[in-house]
Amino acid sequence: MARSALWKTIAQALTEEIGAGQYAPGDKLPTEAQLSGRFGVNRHTVRRALAHLQESGLVISRRGAGVYVASTPTDYALGQRVRFNQNLRAAGKVPNRQILSSQTRMATPQEAQALHIAAGDTVHVCDTLAFADAQPITLGRGIYPAAAIPDLIKALHRHQSVTAALKDCGVADYTRAWTRINAKQADATQALHLRIQEGAPVLRTTSVNVDPDGTPIEFGTTWFVGDRVTLTLES
Repeated sequence: MARSALWKTIAQALTEEIGAGQYAPGDKLPTEAQLSGRFGVNRHTVRRALAHLQESGLVISRRGAGVYVASTPTDYALGQRVRFNQNLRAAGKVPNRQILSSQTRMATPQEAQALHIAAGDTVHVCDTLAFADAQPITLGRGIYPAAAIPDLIKALHRHQSVTAALKDCGVADYTRAWTRINAKQADATQALHLRIQEGAPVLRTTSVNVDPDGTPIEFGTTWFVGDRVTLTLES
């Protein structure tokens, strides 16, 4: 148990230093010997911490050359106007989104309540995987009222952007009504898509977006890779 706790402490310390910019993308981390001396542990413990960072996508190990920073955690602003592409470009990242699945079905009671529609009304459901600089950072599920936005799924496949798809369907603007955030552990499917270990930390946001009249047009859930994204709050 003690050894496990030690490698986690080392991994967390290095993650925080990478996030603070102490090591930039492409920088070489200290050697195993240097890290062993710094933390007062053996090389096996250091190696386990570095392996965890590599599994999380933060570092890359190059045989015979050392361990290098792959990327820094991306700041992702949560405010009234949350825009995925805009957020990532502001952080100097290249955004991309892949639609994993889409369907139209009856709303669950929770979805109907969030979207202010009647129980049994239909909704569009779209599951997506989003990337920053070709690295997966979020899994998302958007739920939309089908009667109000009948052609949304076609628009989403056309644009690969929620903002562009909604605009194409006549929703020129939308804002965030509320957001809830809690910490979770990645299940097997999430880990596979996000290229992390099962049980790795993820931040789950649940939110509702509304049109200019205050009518809910999206009930969304997003899972952020804990080590790759820093959520920031904007007023």
